[in-house]
Amino acid sequence: MGSQNAAGRDPLEVLESALIGGISCFQLREKGAGALTGELLLDFAAECQRLCRAYNVPFIVNDDVELARTLDADGIHIGQEDMEANAARRLVGPDKILGVSVHSLEEAGKALLSGADYVGMGPVFDTQSKADAKSPAGISGIMAVKSRYPGLPVIGIGGITPDNAGQVWSAGADGVAVISAIAHAKNIPLQIRRFNESIKAGAEK
Repeated sequence: MGSQNAAGRDPLEVLESALIGGISCFQLREKGAGALTGELLLDFAAECQRLCRAYNVPFIVNDDVELARTLDADGIHIGQEDMEANAARRLVGPDKILGVSVHSLEEAGKALLSGADYVGMGPVFDTQSKADAKSPAGISGIMAVKSRYPGLPVIGIGGITPDNAGQVWSAGADGVAVISAIAHAKNIPLQIRRFNESIKAGAEK
């Protein structure tokens, strides 16, 4: 989530509600129209990190390696249009989490060789959170990557809700990454509970 994804609410309150609800990781994705920059971004990111530390949840920065290094974040997530994964690994060091967005089996293999700890695979379904999102690939991409690289954690991303998350789990995903499905929910802890229940639904398929 970024500061502009909170549907008019205080983004820090949205984040804390999600932390109370039980999210297992948080990625700061400050992009798009109205995105914070400079000192405003640094201050907001530091507050997000403080909240994550209070709830013992990893804090990952999307794309901005310098911000991640300045804050000593727990990790960095990069896309295919950003820097090379092996360059990001050299910059953040061996002990930080490195995630890479991938859209194919080939990209997943390259990310693994470059030192990625996990890949974000998608978009699985149609998403409104990314203006530059590629066409939805469904769950087939997740299944292909898990079949070829069973030890590589795969996070499904793109248009995932509690109602369709069961399909993502049943494809073999190790996690789901969402923005609006949680940030726009009226009752955030309840929504997270529904996501957790979708894991059981996926296991039954």
